[in-house]
Amino acid sequence: MTSPDPLDLADALARATRATRTEAATSTQAEALTLAVAANLPVLLWGEPGIGKSATLAQLAAGLGLPMETVIASIHEPSDFSGLPIIGDNPGRDGVPMAPPDWAVRVARRGRGLLFFDELSSAPPAVQAALLRVVLERRVGSLELPEPVRIVAAANPPASAADGWHLSPPLANRFVHLDWTHDPAIVARGLAGTWPAVTVPAIQPERVAAALARARGLVAGFLTARPGLVHQLPTDAQARGRAWPSPRTWEMALRLFAFADASLARRDVLGAALTAAVGDVAGIELLTFAEELDLPDPERVLARPEAFALPDRGDRQLAFLTAVVSAVQSRPDQQRWEAAWAVLAKAVDAGVPDVAAGAATDLAALRDSNWPVPPQLDSFVDILALSGVLVR
Repeated sequence: MTSPDPLDLADALARATRATRTEAATSTQAEALTLAVAANLPVLLWGEPGIGKSATLAQLAAGLGLPMETVIASIHEPSDFSGLPIIGDNPGRDGVPMAPPDWAVRVARRGRGLLFFDELSSAPPAVQAALLRVVLERRVGSLELPEPVRIVAAANPPASAADGWHLSPPLANRFVHLDWTHDPAIVARGLAGTWPAVTVPAIQPERVAAALARARGLVAGFLTARPGLVHQLPTDAQARGRAWPSPRTWEMALRLFAFADASLARRDVLGAALTAAVGDVAGIELLTFAEELDLPDPERVLARPEAFALPDRGDRQLAFLTAVVSAVQSRPDQQRWEAAWAVLAKAVDAGVPDVAAGAATDLAALRDSNWPVPPQLDSFVDILALSGVLVR
């Protein structure tokens, strides 16, 4: 009888130590990660080495049934992200395409997956510059990544990274930045064989349209009240390499709001995701504004426009009207369009037609030529004429 190979026995034991199960658990940082991943926003996990960033992403990919492609950013050249020029028979006629690397081709062929850029803070400035187009435009050389591909990265703080660099502001502003920490109790239970499951939030289809309309109204109303937060580049290098408010990151915040509303995410999860997108100060202010505003369901407003009163403050009025018009934009028909004009007329009755100017312009542009002009539109004729929208 042949004795078992010692290495085979060793390998079997090693595999047994890696065999674990998962259980449902509540984790604000994990749910904020999955919220951003569901929203298809690039996410960057910040944390000290060895705390489980890569393992969490591997578990997320496995739970979603997605293949994970790992690219160590710090050991690649800029051409690995921008592509290498390939000269054809007639470059003067056909141009010179930029050939993508093998990892990008694998991801594109699969059509979906989790693209993981590790050690991002150890990548030199030239590599960071080459990553700009990959992260924002999802292009690697001449290859466009399919929409179902999610982009996630991990980085160590510069002080603990190998040859660490601060992230450049243009690259940092393309990510949702989540601080990743370890919970000793979770680690202990995980090493005993059970880790928390990492799952993507379930979008409720019936909430989607109203959630998007509310998100548009909230962000528009907030930035009307706090215009100084539309773009606020930090002064020190470390802060510029993290989350800060810009038009790009406000668009991220809008998407996070819509996804959180449509999936009934908890307040702490939404708060963590918002601060990871636009920074602590702006994210907390936006969340507070949303709670104080308590924006109603735009669909209920359109169903009974006479039953809702216009808010008192200008920023809240704008948020309210923007949400209503956005709901009509998502599903325009004559009845909803006329109901929205009844809502906008409340601004005229309140003596603040200027607050409704933008909403009136957007609403007028939705009109079908067969729809009659409602009487409420007369109050906005001058505004619509200045904007170039003709309604006859």
